Amino acid sequence: MDKVQCECGHANPKGTHLCEACGNPISDKETKEAKKLLDMKYEGTARRSQTYKKSIIDKIWNFFSSVKVGIWIIVLLLIASALGTVFPQEMYIPPTVTASEFYRDEYGILGQLYYDLGFHNLYGSWWYMILVASLGISLVIASLDRFVPLYRALKKQGVTRHDTFMKRQRLFSSTKTNDVHLDELKKRLMSRRYNVREENGSLLAEKGRFSRWGPYVNHCGLIIFLIGAMLRSVPGMYVDEVLWVREGETEVIPGTSGKYYLENKKFIMEVYEKENEKEVFEDAITRAGDGSVVKNFQSNVVLYERKGEIVHGAKPELQEVKEAEIRVNEPLKFESFALYQVDYKLNELNKMTFSLIDKETEESFGQITVDLLNPKTNYDLGNGYKVEVTTYLPDFYFNDEGVPATKTSIPNNPAFVFKMTTPETPKGETSFVAIQQTIEPSGDNKYKMKFEGVETKNLTALTVRKDLTLWILGVGGAIFMIGVIQGMYWNHRRIWIKQSGDEVLIAGHTNKNYYALQNELKVLLDGTSLTIPKDQKEKE
Repeated sequence: MDKVQCECGHANPKGTHLCEACGNPISDKETKEAKKLLDMKYEGTARRSQTYKKSIIDKIWNFFSSVKVGIWIIVLLLIASALGTVFPQEMYIPPTVTASEFYRDEYGILGQLYYDLGFHNLYGSWWYMILVASLGISLVIASLDRFVPLYRALKKQGVTRHDTFMKRQRLFSSTKTNDVHLDELKKRLMSRRYNVREENGSLLAEKGRFSRWGPYVNHCGLIIFLIGAMLRSVPGMYVDEVLWVREGETEVIPGTSGKYYLENKKFIMEVYEKENEKEVFEDAITRAGDGSVVKNFQSNVVLYERKGEIVHGAKPELQEVKEAEIRVNEPLKFESFALYQVDYKLNELNKMTFSLIDKETEESFGQITVDLLNPKTNYDLGNGYKVEVTTYLPDFYFNDEGVPATKTSIPNNPAFVFKMTTPETPKGETSFVAIQQTIEPSGDNKYKMKFEGVETKNLTALTVRKDLTLWILGVGGAIFMIGVIQGMYWNHRRIWIKQSGDEVLIAGHTNKNYYALQNELKVLLDGTSLTIPKDQKEKE
């Protein structure tokens, strides 16, 4: 890279505004604006984004190093994040309905548009992840573009500064005198916890430099936090699923790759009853309704671990790990997983029983029991009597065209179309049966299917939670807060004192709170013949 020679002899990188050695303004811009205060941002050092502008890498670097670009990325992220809160995300909708139907039925056209645009799973979408990654890239590049030259400039800063550098600081004074007691000034500065360096009769007093790194510590914390957030999309790092298990059934736990299973031995729900509670609670229970306020709901479960390799279609070999009682805020924990009690459903339809009867004589020729979750197609009653399930509608309703259909695959309102074959009707007859009703097709049927009864089961809903990114988010958040404190409660102060001929020049600079620095200079120079520096910004 080309060098820019200063009159002091120091060769500065191209793009440097202030000489790294003496602080003399060396750029054309600084020369033309010689009466203005110096722009001390990044110590006037050369930044890569302001020096290299030719190659594609330079253009990408310059784009992401821009603070305006970073702000726009943050704005877009805020807008996108806000859109994700207009309607519930897919993970929060009832698991008994399909996403498209839920958004259409609950929120109409806007809900359907919300689903079609992919906002129902916004925070895991590819374009949202690109925005998050872009913000991370912007933070890294913007930080490196500023941190490296700033660190180099502060590390190399000389003690003896050019007269122009001194005169164009915000705090400056000039005193005509040859009577300067540098040793006394050094003692006073050191008593105020300044780090003092002396060179050729000049002093540089500095303290609080570490506060300059506060914004970059912030950026490091944010970058770590964003990495943690993005790792949640990596399989195995983050799991947040809902597991529904019926009493007496065993289900594989999602997110465990088929390794762990859970059996729901029993679901228990307890309510507050007026006669069993203390008098102080009687009024509250009466207002809410006796027996309507849930006191506790829990699942008594058994955790199993699968042994051997997974063979599709084969019954898994399970080994009991432990029994547990899962209540609200009392999860079952194993490995990196935790199962939380979050919901329940009482008396879900499980099995339905029907009889094949003669319509005239009401004589029964046998019963069939249909498993509503896994129904068989054919049932043989013997003696030539057979029943076939030709259509099964778990959540029956009539659509706009008047055709029988199902809303969901959950047996909330099951209905069946049966084909009945008997010795007298070898071609078979059709019967449409729902709960407490039998709908005959046109024509005379000799036989019909009669609803006899139903078996129900309780369901428990457990949230399966695994988060290996939590510590990363915690570390990132802690580092971010350290950077906030570092940059907010401290400031970088520098005082230069120089004997130039028959006058003494004093200049002061801080990254914030010039009023406090000016008051500190008053205390330091009290009792001396030196003029207290004034704030030159007021003259502009």
